Amino acid sequence: MIHPEIPLAQSIIQIAKAKGLNTIIISPGSRNAPLTIGFSSDPFFNCYSIADERCAAFFGLGIAQQTLTPAILVCTSGSALLNYYPAVAEAFYSQIPLIVISADRPTDKIDIGDGQTIRQRNVYDNHSLYNANLTEEASASNDLLIQNAISVAINKKGPVHINAPFEEPLYNTLAENTYTPALVHIEKPSLPAVDFTSFKELWNNTPKKLVLIGVENPGFMDVEIINLLGNDPSVVVMTEVTSNLHHPNFVSTIDTLITSFNEDDFKKLQPDLLITTGGMVVSKRIKAFLRKYKPKAHWHVDELRAYDTFQALNAHIKADPNLFFKAMYASSEEINSPYQSWVLTLMESRKKGHQKYLENIVFSDFKAFDIIWKHLPGHLQLQISNSASIRYAQLFDTKPSIRVFCNRGTSGIDGSTSTAIGAAVVSKEPTVLITGDIGFLYDSNALWNNYTPKDFKIILINNGGGGIFRILPGHQEQAVFNTYFETEHQLDASHLAKMFGYEYYTATDEQTLEKSLSRLFSEQNERPAILEIFTPTKINQDILKEYFKVI
Repeated sequence: MIHPEIPLAQSIIQIAKAKGLNTIIISPGSRNAPLTIGFSSDPFFNCYSIADERCAAFFGLGIAQQTLTPAILVCTSGSALLNYYPAVAEAFYSQIPLIVISADRPTDKIDIGDGQTIRQRNVYDNHSLYNANLTEEASASNDLLIQNAISVAINKKGPVHINAPFEEPLYNTLAENTYTPALVHIEKPSLPAVDFTSFKELWNNTPKKLVLIGVENPGFMDVEIINLLGNDPSVVVMTEVTSNLHHPNFVSTIDTLITSFNEDDFKKLQPDLLITTGGMVVSKRIKAFLRKYKPKAHWHVDELRAYDTFQALNAHIKADPNLFFKAMYASSEEINSPYQSWVLTLMESRKKGHQKYLENIVFSDFKAFDIIWKHLPGHLQLQISNSASIRYAQLFDTKPSIRVFCNRGTSGIDGSTSTAIGAAVVSKEPTVLITGDIGFLYDSNALWNNYTPKDFKIILINNGGGGIFRILPGHQEQAVFNTYFETEHQLDASHLAKMFGYEYYTATDEQTLEKSLSRLFSEQNERPAILEIFTPTKINQDILKEYFKVI
């Protein structure tokens, strides 16, 4: 086994190994050669080579999303690490551990006109939980900075940045390491005990409690707690497709319930107590509702962070949600409240209207999603891109055995495909990405890698532009809108599929979609596949708007 000659590179590699971090995503470059040589030469590390740094960062994000352990990104100097930034911001807001190691020029080469050189120190300052700006020589102080960064990424669940300056020669190697880093054990900070007494008092005396779950990992809540919440007449639980939480009495299609509400309905739904947990909430309607019809109290339950999304936050309860709800239900008496039963009666009516409406509409985005949802196999990992795709997904009940993920930290269209492929690489289940045409084209370099599993599938809804802008307020059928908002195009994925070795299927109506979905999910996987569904550009928004009127 060979090792880089540069002691600082030796230190970084040995510390990563000692801390058990073995996922390394490398983007080719020269300045990072000492790290590339060291990581790729040691069989302990699983190394991936992804040329496009933006794709590489989201690929690593997808792996970390699934493993819940940090992925290490390694890049050369200059603009390379700036291309990591979208994924760094996503990791920051989605609480996903990510470690960026950027190779740099020595300090005396900065701002003198040297090539491929920018100001790299603290470049992610606004969205990084820790910045380790190393000095060129290996030292105990550098060792400690590296280990602090790793500890923060793990314990605070987010991105950190390690900037490592290397001087030439960069490619020299040794048979043995010449530097041994000073390893330290960093204890995970313990949370202070929470006194639940005052919270429980309000809980036990509140007949209208709304529990809203944002983005969560599958299996985060105990079955016992799920059943307690689902069978409590004073509690309405609202989930989203990204909540990965299921119970027959939970409201899983929020917009279907509340979009057609009048003033009296909203006042009747207005909670006395709002309890939130999990990450970002997709539904704009529930956010607008809770900001206008504020609860008397809002508690967010999360061990790390709380956002005042509804501008009514009274308490950030730093506790595991299971611990919190167990405390609330300990020795509590059931409250006789009509709150949950009223909502469930409405939902039953909405579901009938939902089904009836979908049976009678023409082929469109909405109809395509209905058919897709009926054909999704029972056990898979579902990755969904942002904009229209995630919003349509919100309108359907998803099988409990399907695990759902979406980059909702920053809600950008960049990186959805890269994230899905990274997640697929480490998932034990088949992975399906549902995406729109603009997001797919924007991240098409994601297909440029050697690691995509054979059972990876992309369902691509191509409506000829950014259909989400037709749904949002401000849509006008004119040249400015079509060119600069919707981004009209006549492109398809057939040539990309051929270039990157994907099976390619198409659908243009209900019959061809049914047939293509059957082939997509039943044929032997010899290589990954793309199913491109072509839908009308100019009727989708009308069909969706009419849906909310009639249900």
